[in-house]
Amino acid sequence: MLLDAKLKGLAAPSNLSMNQTLEGHSDTVKVITWNEKHHKLTTSDQKGLIIVWILYKGAWYEEMINDRNKSVVCDMKWNTEGQKICIAYEDGAIIMGSVDWNRIWGKELKGIKLSKVEWSPDSKIILFGTNTGEVHIYDNIGNSIGAVSLPCLEGEVSGYNLVSVEWYNGKSGYREENCPQLAIAYDIGRCQIMRHEFDDEPVLLNITMTIVSLKWSCKGDVLAIAGSQKTSSQDRDVNIVQFYNPFGQHLRTLKVPGKEMKAVSWEGSSLRISLAVDSFIYFANIRPDYKWGYFANTLVYAFTKPERSEWVVIFRDTKSNERYVKYVRNLISITAAAEHCVLVTRADDANMQHVLVLCNAIGTPLDSRYIGIEPCFMAMTAGYVVAASREAFYTWNYKSTRKFNTSELTQTITRKRDGTEKLFHADDVPSGAGEGIQDIKKALASTSDPVCAVCVSEKLVVLGRESGTIQCYSLPRLGLENKYVLNCPPYQFTMNSNSTKLAIIDISGILTFFDFEAKTTNIQTGREQYGEHLKFERKDAWDMKWADSQYSGLQISPSRAETNILVRMEFQ
Repeated sequence: MLLDAKLKGLAAPSNLSMNQTLEGHSDTVKVITWNEKHHKLTTSDQKGLIIVWILYKGAWYEEMINDRNKSVVCDMKWNTEGQKICIAYEDGAIIMGSVDWNRIWGKELKGIKLSKVEWSPDSKIILFGTNTGEVHIYDNIGNSIGAVSLPCLEGEVSGYNLVSVEWYNGKSGYREENCPQLAIAYDIGRCQIMRHEFDDEPVLLNITMTIVSLKWSCKGDVLAIAGSQKTSSQDRDVNIVQFYNPFGQHLRTLKVPGKEMKAVSWEGSSLRISLAVDSFIYFANIRPDYKWGYFANTLVYAFTKPERSEWVVIFRDTKSNERYVKYVRNLISITAAAEHCVLVTRADDANMQHVLVLCNAIGTPLDSRYIGIEPCFMAMTAGYVVAASREAFYTWNYKSTRKFNTSELTQTITRKRDGTEKLFHADDVPSGAGEGIQDIKKALASTSDPVCAVCVSEKLVVLGRESGTIQCYSLPRLGLENKYVLNCPPYQFTMNSNSTKLAIIDISGILTFFDFEAKTTNIQTGREQYGEHLKFERKDAWDMKWADSQYSGLQISPSRAETNILVRMEFQ
């Protein structure tokens, strides 16, 4: 994922089709909600006045005004179909209305002060958040069902406020079955992402920031969490947006100028977000990390459809324009090199194993491997596949492929090591003489310095860690040859064809280079050493690709200014 707060070289159009001031409220507007199906805007101010706006002949007009005159509206939401609106008042009153503004039912929760409301995707469940941080579950006719368990608040007694309850509506399908979709967040940086309202094992986030708002992208595959963060180098808090996938993996960080950020919202295509900061609205462009690869004149890419639980994978011959379609369950990623690609999937078994499926240019499976680690990061060459989890990495020398047996994908047997596969913990110091870890439990052992990137060439496997350390392992022995320390932890990196330079993009989208052959002098020892993090720097980089030949050419996909690809030839 790439983030770009500039308004040039956009992934989404930059023009605003309309700019109209809506005059109707005499007090501060506190709540805004949008009915996507019927294109209605509903607003409420600090005195409880509700106005519904409609677009008529190119201008916005008031369709309906409602004033309960008793309490302030704390939140209101339309259901997924846009047929019903649930309005929650601070004093515990709830009103359910239809799209034509007939009252369906009303209820008052005695002794409870409300703060948030949210619909389930199927409109059968409504969640109500309270000012004490609790989240209550009701059905769509107002009957109490229970309360949401909140393990994210474990150890917290008080001093927190519920800031967001967001349930992805499921309109664009899910990235996989049983995917977390309900996010609940508190201002102290605690957040949990649940598969359903009674999920007792949610994804837990403990973020070092003050959260003010969060929102799902239109496909439910990215969660934007907005707020502020204290920094040691600055006197005031810095506005930031943190991006996570539904399983809690951190994707990117966006720093935002201004004094105080209040809210975040996604554009309908999820190619842009808007941020409410002070009296301004900032727009940031989003370039998603699509599942795709290119090999043997073939473009392979994957996408989801709302009506299917599987991923649709297309193998397209770029010369003949022929297409081959495959349907893959639980697809995690695609990586490609030379004449093959690898589809990474999660096996449908209780062992939580993952499968690496080697395919040719028409999508025919040639071979597969079950691995016991979670493949968070993937890399591939003409002879090797490398998969890395946060704690360990696995290599597969697939050069001598054999005929593929499709029944292997449905079996949950443990494969016997034949020398083509090796597994190492990131903290290990392999000499290159052994066969790696045989006990999977050792590979799953936790580490204080998690892996955050991996790449491979014909000579080296390079592992990046969150401390900024990079570890270089020689091929084919896989002995640890060198360790270097970068100026920043890598988000992704790749090596040139002769394994002499490393191109690095960090979590903020800054591109730098590391030269393995550069000679420097160690400041502490005064001795000469190899390896230097070069001073070259380019901001807002999206992706990069080294040329296959021996010269030091690099293609860079920038995100700002111009949308063309930059080709850099030298690094002096």
